[in-house]
Amino acid sequence: MTRALRTARFGAILTFVLAGLMCGTFTVRLPALADKLQLSESSVGVALLAWGLGALLTMQVMRVVMARVGSRGVLRAGAPLCAAALALVAFAPSFPAVMVAATLFGMAFGAVDVAMNAQGSVVERAYGRSLMSGMHAGWCVGAISAGLLGTAAIAAGLSLTAHLTVVALGSLPLTLALSRTYLPDGRTSQPDSAAARAKAPRARLPRVVYLLGAITFGAFMVEGAVADWNGLYLRGTLGAPEALAALGYPVFEAGMLIARLSGDRLRGRYGARGLIVASGAATAATFLVVIVAPSALAAVTGMFFVGLAVATISPMALSLAGTATADPGPAIAQAGAMGYAGLLLGPVVIGFLSSATSMRAALVTAVVLGVLVAVVARLLPRSRTAPLALETRMDAALMKEDGVESHRLPMAA
Repeated sequence: MTRALRTARFGAILTFVLAGLMCGTFTVRLPALADKLQLSESSVGVALLAWGLGALLTMQVMRVVMARVGSRGVLRAGAPLCAAALALVAFAPSFPAVMVAATLFGMAFGAVDVAMNAQGSVVERAYGRSLMSGMHAGWCVGAISAGLLGTAAIAAGLSLTAHLTVVALGSLPLTLALSRTYLPDGRTSQPDSAAARAKAPRARLPRVVYLLGAITFGAFMVEGAVADWNGLYLRGTLGAPEALAALGYPVFEAGMLIARLSGDRLRGRYGARGLIVASGAATAATFLVVIVAPSALAAVTGMFFVGLAVATISPMALSLAGTATADPGPAIAQAGAMGYAGLLLGPVVIGFLSSATSMRAALVTAVVLGVLVAVVARLLPRSRTAPLALETRMDAALMKEDGVESHRLPMAA
């Protein structure tokens, strides 16, 4: 195991932490942004939608860009731009300016999100074992840190502008330092002509990538449901006091962190396919407990177990997408874009169903999604070698059917 490889793993984890910190800081100060510019709840929702659509747009473009410049090139440009865009949000003087800044922040973040997952795939393939869940645990650390720092900033009376500027200025040099740790995307074969390189990004992805995208869609939609609606459910439906209702999401994130720290070991023991099936079923069961909970305290406790259940689904799906082709970038971009579509669609669907029925009935959507994740995961190819099977990236018959040449990357000892 070389020092460069260990450094690359450390750099990838810190990139996830930094991304979670920047995104979490933006989210935790949304009430302050609304107060500063006298925005209504609907206006804040529109700004969040602009952020999400910006991220989704960039993710679609990344399928082409990543095939050309790789994750290292995207991260070296995208991560500093993400920090700069957060500063733009801090100084936005009006709602139209916030819309522009939020869109730019979303676009930069979308590029970083795809590229850091692709870089994680490069690193774990070089290691020859699963590391992606641990890297996504870094995201949880960054998001939790953003919440704690946000609470401290509010308690200290730090303004929105000052808080976001401090985080952006602190993040910028870190992104530049981390850019030196990234590995080049491994390719076993390079197009040997300009025409071949032009056609390469448009190559058809194997169908397993879209199955993994559907799994990511379901997992992200569940995560979005908890993030956006658990507080309203706890307070409006179960009558929880504000302080208790505010604990729902941090408790959920704590469960996610614990599961992701152990997710790679569980995958190595039971295999990704079996673990995703079990996690989808557990997500459905635990969310059902939250829905039928007789008290707010019981529901908050249930949120912890929902976090445990759903946490490893998206890291494993993105990791498998990264091993579906020789170049991980385009496949991860496609699966990630499908996941973010779920993150955007989830709040809308639950809000609509809640208006038509009730919040409790609307959240049954998350139970259905957990079941669907488990069902779709059973369609994934089985590994013929080991539970992890990073070397056997796809079922050979499926690869042949989709016209994808089988590639193998060298594994680190």
